[in-house]
Amino acid sequence: MPNLQELYQRYQPKALQFTRSFLGQCREDRVAVAAGHLAYVTLLSLVPFIMVFFAILQAFPAFQTIRIKLEDFVFNNFVPAAGDTIRQYVIEFASNASEMGAISIGFLVIVALLLISNVDKTLNHIWRINIERRKIFTFAIYWMVLTLGPLLVGSSLAMTSYLISLTAYAEEYTPGLSTFLLGILPYLISFGGYFILYSVVPNKVVRAKDAAAGAIFAALLFELCKKVFAIYVTSFPSYQVIYGALAAVPILFVWVYLSWIIVLFGAVFTVQVEKFRILNIQPKSVETSAEADEKAA
Repeated sequence: MPNLQELYQRYQPKALQFTRSFLGQCREDRVAVAAGHLAYVTLLSLVPFIMVFFAILQAFPAFQTIRIKLEDFVFNNFVPAAGDTIRQYVIEFASNASEMGAISIGFLVIVALLLISNVDKTLNHIWRINIERRKIFTFAIYWMVLTLGPLLVGSSLAMTSYLISLTAYAEEYTPGLSTFLLGILPYLISFGGYFILYSVVPNKVVRAKDAAAGAIFAALLFELCKKVFAIYVTSFPSYQVIYGALAAVPILFVWVYLSWIIVLFGAVFTVQVEKFRILNIQPKSVETSAEADEKAA
């Protein structure tokens, strides 16, 4: 059985090469700029997307009780520190938007579809995919994401609530089980979301192992960033001092931007895992990301 020193000598060159290739593609794809663009589009389409999301849930009586639980879970676990304030503003904006006319709501739906379209184009660019889907097929996919997405989320949350309620009965036999499940639930949901994103969005076949590697990387990075960001906001309240009652606005801007950086980092990580698996790069032949892309093509 190899000792730690032998393992280090065997995998250290590969890990170093992987890191160089990963950082090289991040620079080539201008991940920070792409994340800024997606954050801008997200802020424009956030209210329309939430309005459509909850409107579809309200159309099904079985999901009406799920809405409050969904709001609590999302804003408590995925919007650190200022979740309550941001939740109040976003839900109020979405309620006001739902009272608009049919034409205005149609434009809001188009803006929501614009977000899905930009995510699709950005991820396909990271995967170096130049073949576009047919327009009708693309529109059908976007529309299904917008309409069926809320139903899938509502169903998964209802199932999760049911499973957690079952653990309450097992709590007396295995103390701490429900607390453990509630603790890992955000990680599992983050992993599931990233896994679906990296598996379905690219216009190519992505192996489940490659997508899972990127999803694990992104989920862990997201949870770490969430905790660090929450500590920063609560320990260094400079935003409250400068912006006062509007402090939640820049906090939301920064958090959406960081979230998209994590999504794109996970996508680049998935591409690199796929590239290293296909090319079977040896430690001696260090290549740039561009050279590896040419060989993979």
